[in-house]
Formats: sequence, C-alpha cells, structure tokens
Amino acid sequence: MKEKLILVGNGMAGVRTLEEVLKLAPDHYDITVYGEEPYGNYNRIMLSHLLAGEKTVDDIIINDEQWYSDNGINLHKGKAITKIDRRNRKVVCADGSSDSYERLLLATGSQPFMIPVPGNDLPGVIGFRDIHDVNSMLEAAKKKKHAVIIGGGLLGLEAANGLMQQGMSVTVVHLLDTLMERQLDASAATMLKRSLEERGLHFLMAAETEAIIGDQHVEKVRFKDGTEIYADLVVMAVGIRPNISLAQTAGIHCERGIVVSDTLQTYDPRIYAVGECVQHRGLTYGLVAPLFEMSRVCANHLAHLGIRRYEGSVTSTKLKVTGIDLFSAGNFEGDENTEELVFRDEAQGIYRKLVVRDNRIQGAVMYGDTIDGSWYFDLLRDETDISDFRKTILFGQGHLGDSGHGDDNRVAAMSDSAEICGCNGVSKGDIVKAINEKKLFTLDDVRAHTKASSSCGSCTGLVESLLALTVGGDYSVAPHLKPLCACTDYSHDDIRGAIAKNELKSVRKVLDFLEWKTPDGCGKCRPALNYYLVCAWPGEYKDDYQSRFINERVHANIQKDGSYSIVPRIWGGDTTPAQLKSLAQIAEKYEVPTVHITGGQRIDLLGIAKSVLPAIWGDLSKAGFVSGHAYGKAVRTVKTCVGSDWCRFGTQNSTKMGIDLEKLTWGSWTPHKFKLAVSGCPRNCAEATIKDFGVVAVDSGWELHVGGNGGVKVRATDFLCHVDSAEAVLEYCAAFLQLYRERAHYLERTAPWIERVGLSFIKDEMVDNAEGRQTLAQRFYASQKFAQVDPWAERAEGLDKHEFTPLKKVG
Repeated sequence: MKEKLILVGNGMAGVRTLEEVLKLAPDHYDITVYGEEPYGNYNRIMLSHLLAGEKTVDDIIINDEQWYSDNGINLHKGKAITKIDRRNRKVVCADGSSDSYERLLLATGSQPFMIPVPGNDLPGVIGFRDIHDVNSMLEAAKKKKHAVIIGGGLLGLEAANGLMQQGMSVTVVHLLDTLMERQLDASAATMLKRSLEERGLHFLMAAETEAIIGDQHVEKVRFKDGTEIYADLVVMAVGIRPNISLAQTAGIHCERGIVVSDTLQTYDPRIYAVGECVQHRGLTYGLVAPLFEMSRVCANHLAHLGIRRYEGSVTSTKLKVTGIDLFSAGNFEGDENTEELVFRDEAQGIYRKLVVRDNRIQGAVMYGDTIDGSWYFDLLRDETDISDFRKTILFGQGHLGDSGHGDDNRVAAMSDSAEICGCNGVSKGDIVKAINEKKLFTLDDVRAHTKASSSCGSCTGLVESLLALTVGGDYSVAPHLKPLCACTDYSHDDIRGAIAKNELKSVRKVLDFLEWKTPDGCGKCRPALNYYLVCAWPGEYKDDYQSRFINERVHANIQKDGSYSIVPRIWGGDTTPAQLKSLAQIAEKYEVPTVHITGGQRIDLLGIAKSVLPAIWGDLSKAGFVSGHAYGKAVRTVKTCVGSDWCRFGTQNSTKMGIDLEKLTWGSWTPHKFKLAVSGCPRNCAEATIKDFGVVAVDSGWELHVGGNGGVKVRATDFLCHVDSAEAVLEYCAAFLQLYRERAHYLERTAPWIERVGLSFIKDEMVDNAEGRQTLAQRFYASQKFAQVDPWAERAEGLDKHEFTPLKKVG
C-alpha cells in the first residue's frame, strides 16, 4: 500500500519537492495536489516578463497537466484548502469536500503586504503576486493612463517597467531615499535610479503614503506631506508575508512563518512545510535557491532516507532589473570594523564594491558588469584571504576566464552562436534554449542538460549570468556545499572526511556507508571516489580498475581514430644517443606511424593499436623506460633547460634538479594533471612560471612558484618562497604535492584550487610551518613507495590482459 501524500499549494517550492520525491522514491506515495489558482505549476519569477508582454502564460508553465497525469498525481486546480483536521489527518476544501493524508506538505507561499492606509481596498488597488494580478494590470493598461507603484524594491521596479512597456505613465513611490535597499548600497541605487529615469520612469523618494483616494475606483494617492498624484492603478509592491493562516488555524506553531526544523518538519511530525511560508531558525526566504534547497532536504526525509539537513542559506543574489545586471551578497554596507574597495566607471555604467575585514570579503555589491559575482561570493563563503591578489581583485577573475575583458564579453551582448563552454562546445543559444524548454532554474540543472560548466568550471560565471538573464529577476546562488554529483548529497570534502574518519577502504563501502542514490555511482563520482581512496589509503586500497577513465585504464592516450599514443618518461628531458636509438628501433619494429617531440621535451609515439600496447611496453621496459603518465590525472613531466652545465647565463644545475624532482614525484596520482619545470636562471627558458610547480634558479638558490598553467587560459604562477638548497626544493615540492593531493577536489587544477583556498593558506601550511611541511613531505614519500610501480611493465607481463585482447568476431 502506498502512503497518501497531500501537497497544499501548487507553487514552485512544493512541486519541486514532489519532483525530488519522485526521483528518490517513485513508488512510495499516492500524491494529491491542491492549488487555489486555475493553472498548473508556473514560474512566478517570470510574471514581470508576462506583464511586459515578453512571455505568454504557456511560456511560464513549468509542469503542465500532462506532467501530473504522467506521474500519477491527482491535481485539483482552483480548489482551496480551508481547514486541516490533524486529529483525523484530513484536509477540508472550501466546497466542503475532504481528503485524508498520511503525510501533509504545506507550500502555501506568501501574500503581498497591503499597507494599512485608507482606500487600500478600492477597485484598482492590487498586489503583484500571481497571474490574476498580471491580468488585472494588463486590463487596466488598455484603458487607463496613470499607474503608481508603491515600493521601490525588485518587484516594484519590475512591475513599473512592465506597465511602462504597456504604455502607461508610471511613478514609483518609495518610503526610503534609496531603491532596492536590501540589495544595493546608496551608490549603486543612485546609478540604477538615474538609468531608470532615462528610460521614462518617475520616482518619488522618501515619500510616505497617507491615503488612497477615490469613490468607485482609485483616483489619487495622497502623501504625508499633503501632496497628491493622479492614479488610475495602484500596485502594492512593498513586500510579502508568509501565508500561515491555514497552519495557524490548525494549531501548528507559527511565528512570522510556519516554524520548521532542519528536516522541514513542523511541530506536527506528519506535516512538512517548504517555501516562502516557512520560518527556519528565525529566518524566512523569498529567493529561489533556498526554496529549492529546502525542497531537496524535505524530499529526502519524505522518502525515508533521513540523511540531509537544511541548515539555512545566506544567499548571494544575481538580478536583472529592467535589463540592468545587479549582484549583492553578505554585508555590503559594512561597519566601523570594515573597509571598502571600490571601482566606479559611471560613463560605462559599472560599479563594484567589496567590503573587507582582515583581508576577507564580508560583502559585495555590483552594478552593470556582474560576471565576477559568483567568484566574489565563493571568496566570501570560503573566507578566503585575498591579501595575495587584493591589488587586482576589483578587476575580476580574468586569468581564470570568468570575467572576460569589457563589454564584448558581457553575456547579455553575446550572440546565440557565441561559445560559452569551450570544454563541451556549448553555445549561448544552446543554454538559453535548454533553460526555456526544460524549465531549468539552477546551475546543476544546466550542467545536467547541457554539460556547460561541468568540466573545468571556468565558464561557471557566464552560465550563472545566463540563468539570471533568462530565468528572470531573482535567480540566486545558495552557499550550500555542492554535491559531488547527482548520485549523492555529499560534497567532495564531506566524502573525503567520511573516508578518513570511518576507515572506508573500497568504493563499495563508500557507496553503502553514504547511502548513494544510485547502486553503483556514475562516471563522475566513481573516478573521484577511486582517487580519494588511493590518496587516503596508499598502502591498503586496491586501485579500482573499472572506476578509471579509458586513458587511465589502458595507460595510453586514445586518439580520434581509436588508436593510442604513448609517451615514455625521459627524466628531466635529458636523454642519450642509446635511449634515442632504442626508441627508434622500437618505433620501426612496431611500424609506429608518427614519432613526435612534445612541448614537454618528451617523445610521443602515435597511432598504436590497443592490442599492440603490451608488446611495445615490454620492449620499452627492457630499454629502461617507464610510463610518462601523459594520459592520467597524475604527475606528468619535469621540463628543464640545460642550466649551468652549458648555458653561459645558468646559475644552478637545473637539469639535475629536474631529474631529481621527476624521480621523486613520478607515478603519483593527483586530482588533475600536474606539471613541473626547472629553469636555470631568471630568463626562464623552461617556462617554470606557467607550471603547477615551477623552480627558477637564482644566484642565491632557488625560487619556488606554484599554481600556473598554460593552455587556452594561461595563468602565471604565484611566488611561494625562496630556498637555499636543492634538498629544500625537493622537500617543498613533496609537501606542496601532498597538500594538493589531500585538499583539492578531484579534477581541480592547482590554479583554481589556490584561487579557492588562497595562497596564504598554502604558505601557512608549509612555508611558515616547518613541522607541517615535513609531515606533509613524509606522507608523500610514504605514498610513493606504493605509487612508483611502472604500470607498463606490469601489463607487459600480463596484468589486465583482457583489456588489450581484441573481441573475437562471430560468424
């Protein structure tokens, strides 16, 4: 027998909870939905677009009636619930009918606050909360001329813009002297007001409404100072209040909202609540991201999994108000203990302010160009020390590709054919189409449907800006830690902590202990779990062959024609005639189509059939070569110059240093590929300052650099420190590698990792802490005892033989 679940409220938060329940426990409930409005579930965020004539009702429907039918959900449209009989577990409808429940979900939303002044009930005075309100405004715009919007917040400005688009003369009345005071500081608000005035809106600031005047219909609005303005339509947009009347009359504990626990249960354990009607830990929420986070947690408990808690949301808000990009997060006003970093270019319509305390961001507000908003928010959320890049922080995250350079890269100005995600070839048009057709609201939704932002992540800011542009006025990003993938609710750090704390030493044990949603994981989580286990238990965990990508399974790089390439390791790029002769003979013996010298000073043999790989590896092993790991998330090569042995500018023996580093580090698995280089002098011929770990020789010793990368988006390294001896270089390298291996997320290069945790964190852990550095280095040395086994030699001797055996043809 299925349990009976009733949802009261057919809005975004409630129906999203049902969607999550259907994913987790599709056969557990017999579901019935009651909604007061005569529509399916629709996107309230898009009401302003409906008012402006940019969308139709059909365009903003998220779940049509067919969706309810397909999922076996009984939908009652236009049917209000007026009473909850908790003793008998029934809900009673306005028409007198009733329905029983075993679990009840309240998602009654909120109501517009109508200011208590005389005349607030006159015809022509309305709120702005649903499709009925929009239809009333559109009808008024056909016949009337003057509209007054009371409230200069987001909703009020959207209503004003929509009515202006419909041809009305619109005046916005605001009680305070700055618009959108909950999202903007005074400077940004002033710029916004000026821009909106240029578009034709009128404003009365610091104006307190005394009365709304009219006989049979609204005619004027009077203010406390005695002035009056004409009004054919008055829209109240001064805020919302949680709709708690149904819960209150049922005796459910309410304060400002329906009070819920971290599991979204009310004081009646059979009754849950989500959305704008909820009060959690003293706070109410009105933006999408927190509501959807509530929905995921609530669904988890309705599905009897019981492994998630909602701990609140401190949101960053990325908005698009009448075509103008805005962003805010945290304490953007500051206080006597904070300082402000400000960039202002009024001619270009750009304003950025960061509020900082002790070199950590406390708040941010942006106007005009907001693409870096998600980066600033990450820095705020992670409490990153910004002292290392404080001088340039206001110019954005350009070196990681998120911010672009000027208006040409503003996402709103991009053509539909413009590429947003280079890793997966996803254009702006692809993403916008998916958002509209699939009714997507979150970054994870976009990743799942388009793959944009799902690889290197450098386009995340652009994708989030597209969400704000396309979804509408209050797309927001909640600061909860993002799950590793859709198979779990746990983050990378949660999983690594659980592996260590609970001594989980197999992928199967991790999946079972953390109650994975899918029986065997997916192609995103299994490689990550395998790496985390390799790193945590180097001497005990047996590498899970099936959890690796194809290149790592066969220890070679697959090419576009299905053949493979292999790169033998040449220590420090230093070779001999005998080695070269051996490579030439092996290439001739196996008729290798292409022999190519790589940018990392190695020799690449391309065009090798998979079945031939073990034989060629056997010959390479006999000639003294080991795998170069050019295929893996591992330590790759150490590039060197000839240094003081030959170069007249060389100050140290960079070749020997490179060989020593490579012999120390080869074989180590890392979160992402890891490249090293050693230059013999500051002329830097080995390009050490665009490597993950770079060493530059100087007269007094060695300079160490970290966090660089080449490729499409070049990032120069950060200077770590100066050391005197070759032994110190090796220790610092081992410590840095181990810190990266233990703290970075799988598939996170050193560059974004350092941006996330801050260079100061790296220095605190291993430069200023000698004991900590030595401990890290010792852990790395210990792990290398198990890592430095040549996989090519093992497979030449028959390991994983089935992987290289061609399938037999049948018939």
